[in-house]
Amino acid sequence: MSDEFLLQMQDVSKTFPGVRALAGVNLEVRPGTVHALMGENGAGKSTLMKILIGMYQADPGATIILGGEKVDIPDTAAGLGLGISMIHQELSPVPEMTVAENIFLGREPVARFGLVSRKQMVSSCRELFQRWEIDIDPRARMRTLSIAQTQMVEIAKAISFDSRIIIMDEPTSAITEREVEHLHRMIRQLKSTGASIIYITHKMDEVFNISDYVTVFRDGQLVKTLPASELDRDKLITLMVGRELTEMFPKEFVEIGEVVLSVRNLHRGSVVKDVSFDLRRGEILGFAGLMGAGRTEVLETLFGVVAAESGEIVVDGKSVRIRQPKDAIDAGLALLTEDRKLTGIMGVLSVRDNMIMAALPRYSPGGMLQKALIEDACQDQRKALALKTPSLNQHIQNLSGGNQQKVLISRWLLTLPEILMIDEPTRGIDVGAKSEIHRLMSALAKTGKAIIMVSSEMPEVLGMSDRVVVMHDGKVSGIVDRADATQERIMQLATGPAGVTGPADAA
Repeated sequence: MSDEFLLQMQDVSKTFPGVRALAGVNLEVRPGTVHALMGENGAGKSTLMKILIGMYQADPGATIILGGEKVDIPDTAAGLGLGISMIHQELSPVPEMTVAENIFLGREPVARFGLVSRKQMVSSCRELFQRWEIDIDPRARMRTLSIAQTQMVEIAKAISFDSRIIIMDEPTSAITEREVEHLHRMIRQLKSTGASIIYITHKMDEVFNISDYVTVFRDGQLVKTLPASELDRDKLITLMVGRELTEMFPKEFVEIGEVVLSVRNLHRGSVVKDVSFDLRRGEILGFAGLMGAGRTEVLETLFGVVAAESGEIVVDGKSVRIRQPKDAIDAGLALLTEDRKLTGIMGVLSVRDNMIMAALPRYSPGGMLQKALIEDACQDQRKALALKTPSLNQHIQNLSGGNQQKVLISRWLLTLPEILMIDEPTRGIDVGAKSEIHRLMSALAKTGKAIIMVSSEMPEVLGMSDRVVVMHDGKVSGIVDRADATQERIMQLATGPAGVTGPADAA
């Protein structure tokens, strides 16, 4: 035992049926520090933290020492009692309850006669939010909040326990840059009180911005722990994947063909305002802008998730009317949505079922499923996309994020689209899988597919796009060629007043 460390986890292993998630892991965390956990999806980071909070039990032989004393953590209540709280990657609010009720769920303040004091609950929530500069109404229903606001509520809830250790699992996956800066200020303030933050993220910039120490996991084992000051991006990537990724953005030269999609004056309420652009065969057209700029809304409108109020959509020279997703699919469009968990995968279904569901009409003429053809098509996709799964019968929820994303791409490729729209293609997946997804996008463009890519990661936009459409406040504020695209130019267009984009600019 050492007074140097607030937490010591020793010889921690965890085996699930058929899978060894952790193998003899040791982790040491100092008080008043931010300790980042890095590694590819499935490396064991979240599993270790779920053992620490009491959600999972480690295999026999593990030891957890907290504040110099050996502890047992049989459940999450015990974890909280010991001063450990966790912000989970998958948000799980109670949507019909208020913000204050979610914050104090299970520990509501009690007034006379044992009744819950809602007045005290709202007051305590308001004090918490004022302390941490969070601008959300404690009385609002959770279902009325944006994903980013919901994330901030989850962060505030974890902080409200006044814990010695706060685990943050991908806390910035759904919040804006401004909110990330806000969170990092909160973390620095927590550090000053002596609390330790264990921070899981896939975002390299955050690691170097906020971390004191970094522990890298690979295949269920701890690779190395180093001070963040001794690492750079390339060294960290090599530790994570066990190899050097010399081409994070494997953009290949592709002969850009004729216009396959022409959008003119697309309009939908206050979120899409007279948007115009062209997309060519073999092109990857990036969409950039700050959160709320309207990028996702453009894709949803083109796909018929919400119908346009006005404007023209022309596919292969023919004007099409898209009122629902079936119209878009029939026109040769496909949409990979932003939230893989919420609107992408069907977690309890198999990989095969998730692959084939959008293309079922092609494989069930007269209502009869052609099972042999479905199996062949799915196996072809599995091979073409280098999908890592024990079998097509495996539940998709058991795959890593990168492999789930490949299944969703397969789903849409089986509909034989000409135009593939991908919203945040690498959100929440590890650095190795990102490179594979980027390589796949380049390969699809080389076959003549036209790709629209929405991304909030500037290196991804600059690295993968042939041209970049920049949006601000629902409008196109500029379209920039790859040769002229810089981070400064993109941010200037993303934050400045939106200009009027005419047909010449749209081309």
